[in-house]
Amino acid sequence: MAGPALYVFSHVLMAFAALFAVPMGWAWFHDDLTHEVTWAQAAGLTLASGLALWVLTRRHKRELATRDGFLLVNLVWAVLPAYAALPLWWMVPGLSWHHAYFEAMSALTATGATAISGLDTLPVSVNVWRCFLQYVGGLGVMLLVVAVLPMLGLGGMQLYKAETPGPMKDQKLTPRIAETARGLWSVYFGFSVLCLLGYRWAGMDWPDAFMHMCTTMGLAGFSSYDASIGHFQSPAVEWVAIVFMALAGISFLRHFMVLRGMTLRPLWSDREIRTYAAVLLAATFWVAGMLAVEQVYPDFGTALRYAAFHVLSLATTTGYATTDYLQWPPFIPVFLLFLGTFVSCAGSTGGGIKMVRMVLLIKQARRELVRILHPHVVNPVTLGGQVVPPQVMNAVLGFMLIYGAATLGLAFLLLLSGLDLVTALSAVVATVNNIGPGLGEVGPAGNYGGLSPFQLWVLSFAMLLGRLELFSVLVLFTRAFWRR
Repeated sequence: MAGPALYVFSHVLMAFAALFAVPMGWAWFHDDLTHEVTWAQAAGLTLASGLALWVLTRRHKRELATRDGFLLVNLVWAVLPAYAALPLWWMVPGLSWHHAYFEAMSALTATGATAISGLDTLPVSVNVWRCFLQYVGGLGVMLLVVAVLPMLGLGGMQLYKAETPGPMKDQKLTPRIAETARGLWSVYFGFSVLCLLGYRWAGMDWPDAFMHMCTTMGLAGFSSYDASIGHFQSPAVEWVAIVFMALAGISFLRHFMVLRGMTLRPLWSDREIRTYAAVLLAATFWVAGMLAVEQVYPDFGTALRYAAFHVLSLATTTGYATTDYLQWPPFIPVFLLFLGTFVSCAGSTGGGIKMVRMVLLIKQARRELVRILHPHVVNPVTLGGQVVPPQVMNAVLGFMLIYGAATLGLAFLLLLSGLDLVTALSAVVATVNNIGPGLGEVGPAGNYGGLSPFQLWVLSFAMLLGRLELFSVLVLFTRAFWRR
């Protein structure tokens, strides 16, 4: 049954081996021969595994069924981090396999929860690898697979439905799914070039500009410094980050339509994007006002700068920090974590339940309140002037039920393992929503390195759930999925 999925996965592994050329190139550029050999070994092992799997499964080449697509998506996101973790395990002093896998899972799911301290002293190639993985994972490894599947003689619509974020998964830009994937990546790459140049203009050197471009466009939040963006102490760097975090938090489908039609209409006519912008603006001024009233900063301009950066960073699930915001009034850190659970748009590189689901939930709640007063009124839920089909609303409500149950269940596991309440609950919220930093021990001034192996594996699973939006993972645990 798993043969076709494993056959395609063998090609994914071989393609993934080529990605090791990026950190290998940085190691060569910095005359780091020892680490250059390590990267070559990791690439060789990954390539050999892919070739061996291809030999074993090549007779299973056929069109993927729906369950094959779900199985392949889970294989990619669960197994690729194991190969990505190998060089981290080999090169970072004192790093256990549990921590290395957690770090790689965090990178590929664009979560940004790090378990490594002393980032400032790591080899450049190691930090490049961590950040580059977030760039690849930002839009989705599976979109790359969709783009190359036609060359394998296989269809890709099943994968697109399984991996693409958001409830409106059948919306396409072009008649062929491979063209859609390539269109999204072209926009992603174009914004990336502008972001890279923006960071360079703001004063970063080329390695830092490249690494932070990767983690900004992926809304992922890794940095090459323990102090994150705060290391630079630069308003210019912060505003570049703000602009591109805001852009990456919007659906790349909409960006593609804007560039293709040379009009902003797809942005301002989209209810989700209008709500996204309104929430970010309101939250920024609310937080800035609280910081000014509490006299955390000497003037409103400084308060607005810090508020804007951290609202954008947490709300878009990037997870950068310029200061330890846990030292702010207690309401603000919790509020920022809450924003990260829903603000990003469907089709963006952000995590969370997505703004469109929140909009639909609010509309459904309003509809039920109206029905209590007027039982016979016809009041369907609409979005963009169109009636939302009942199956979409059922999927959204089902998603929220499982989302709540999964969050509580994983938090209880961490509590049973001995973690304190604030750290346990915030760590699960931060990983399920791919935000990165949480509260307590895993706040912006700390990291996940002090957690036990069991706790790291629980949170690795939480990141997988969040990146694939729950259903794509949990469907594998149903009896119907495995029934022929």
